[in-house]
Amino acid sequence: MNLNQLKIFYIAAKRGNLSAAAKELYITQPAVTKAIQRLQGQYEVKFVNRFGKKLVLTDAGRVLYAIAEKIFELERLAEDGIRDFQKQKKGHIRIDSSETFGAYYLPSIISPFSKSNPQIQVSVNILPTDLVAQDTVDLKNDLGFVSYPIENDKLSIREVLKDRFVIIVTPDHPLTRKKCLTPKDLNGQAMIMHEKGSVPHETIDTLIRENNISLFKYMEFSNNEAIKRAVEEGAGIALVSQEVAKKEIQMGKLTALPFCGKHLTRKFYMVHHKDKHISQIFQRLIDTVNQWSAAYASHIS
Repeated sequence: MNLNQLKIFYIAAKRGNLSAAAKELYITQPAVTKAIQRLQGQYEVKFVNRFGKKLVLTDAGRVLYAIAEKIFELERLAEDGIRDFQKQKKGHIRIDSSETFGAYYLPSIISPFSKSNPQIQVSVNILPTDLVAQDTVDLKNDLGFVSYPIENDKLSIREVLKDRFVIIVTPDHPLTRKKCLTPKDLNGQAMIMHEKGSVPHETIDTLIRENNISLFKYMEFSNNEAIKRAVEEGAGIALVSQEVAKKEIQMGKLTALPFCGKHLTRKFYMVHHKDKHISQIFQRLIDTVNQWSAAYASHIS
């Protein structure tokens, strides 16, 4: 079997589009079409049906795609392992992270690691959790941090942080008269919400459902900084991880109110590909994450 033709078929099937595959492979669209036609001609089996620009796999195509996926995953693993051996003294670690962890917690991990390993370049990419997981499966990163557990048999996942949620308000807000809040205290409040599907949004939805309260959902943002600015301007209150508003609280711009009794918490997780080669550099980073995790847990307990 011609592996180049198989690679073109695999990328085209994965993207479901000839032009997208051509762009990713840096070849022309006719070259993609010809490679697939030759592959089908070699075996006299039709692997794809074309409907306009869209490609749809046949039954034979789905079988071949599953096998090709395993072949090219092994190829990526081989390249990844060799790259690790090439870079024992000098290297580049690629990290993907969800927004909250990447912006407010990860710098406390990367800073000591970089000081101890100045020869290692670290790059961080902030992505939604589902894209972090997909990049980890595809070996496009070395390590990922996600805001909810991912179920994938190709991934190793471990909890690294359990942190508290707080309600942030302006210092002159009426709720600041209370030392702690109950869910009923949120009834009728204008709430600055994270985007739908996020952990904070789902947490608020659970509070509403379980406590029969009504919120005025005034605004919705996908960015913590925008949420904090909206609260500072008096547009409403917001639920955030306590670390998110730490600087603004210290500066007196915002006040954080905990929940009474049992703390409202959220978790973050570290993920990497189960078959990834654990080099000395990579192991040092994992050790740094574990040390930071233990220290943070003891700090907030």
